[in-house]
Amino acid sequence: MQAPAHHTTHRRALWRLGSFLVAGTALLGALSAQAQTSFSTTYRNGSTYNIQGKEPSAAGKYPVYVHTVGTGESYNSAWAKAAIDAAVARGFVAATVQYDNASFGSCTTINGRAKGIFNAASTSSAIAKLCSRSKADCSKGIVTGGLSQGSIISVLAKNHDSRVRASMGQGTGATYTAAYNLASCMADGKHAQPGDRIRIVNGERDMFVGGTEAVARSQAELVTGLQCAGKQSCFRSNGSGWYVVKDLEVADLNADHCFMGNLGVVGVQCSGILAVDPYYQYGSNPWGVKATMDWLKTFVTP
Repeated sequence: MQAPAHHTTHRRALWRLGSFLVAGTALLGALSAQAQTSFSTTYRNGSTYNIQGKEPSAAGKYPVYVHTVGTGESYNSAWAKAAIDAAVARGFVAATVQYDNASFGSCTTINGRAKGIFNAASTSSAIAKLCSRSKADCSKGIVTGGLSQGSIISVLAKNHDSRVRASMGQGTGATYTAAYNLASCMADGKHAQPGDRIRIVNGERDMFVGGTEAVARSQAELVTGLQCAGKQSCFRSNGSGWYVVKDLEVADLNADHCFMGNLGVVGVQCSGILAVDPYYQYGSNPWGVKATMDWLKTFVTP
């Protein structure tokens, strides 16, 4: 008797997961062999907030990657650490930055948080602290990334520091709900970051940007200004654009708002916070962290 289709799907997912875990273990060993140095510091934006990062141990000056997490997410979560590891392995001084993320907010509120992190005119901002590090050379370029509210901050970063050359956003929209309509600062042309310097990745089951592939696509189109009707992905020649992650592309078959998580419960947004999806962390797919960091690296000076 033939097994039900959903059983076959789960078996395939488990087989793929096992293969990636083996590959991931080997990759982690290779990364750990590359000399890196961890660091931590603080910055001020009304209150004092933490910065945690890594930088290459080798002599030299490096461009900077800044990561901002989502609402309620720990600034040094497993997802943030995966982004930092991928960035430092590609020659960035990379850091995840804490901010007041206990709640979401309006364009005014979130832009104020972005300014506290990226205010180039302030010596107490996070970017000032990072650019003052001996291994950092922000004239080589700053790039940004983040999830949800952190993705809004990522896109708005260039509003406050012209050295920001490209930005990535995950779970990103401009009209989250009627109460949180951010089109006035997040629609293409409303932020300083040009649409052709942005890459957006949304999950098809992301309820915060609509819950369907069509709405996830339309929100990415609104932020980047790049439209490809009916497509799962759309990229310009320089790699900017967007991608909608499908359920079957992630290990737990749940491409929700936090598609980079693993072991999540289908229908419960961001429940997979205990682990990082192996396809996101180790895969060569265009929605994964490796591809994202490779893309961001094209905009900075080595």
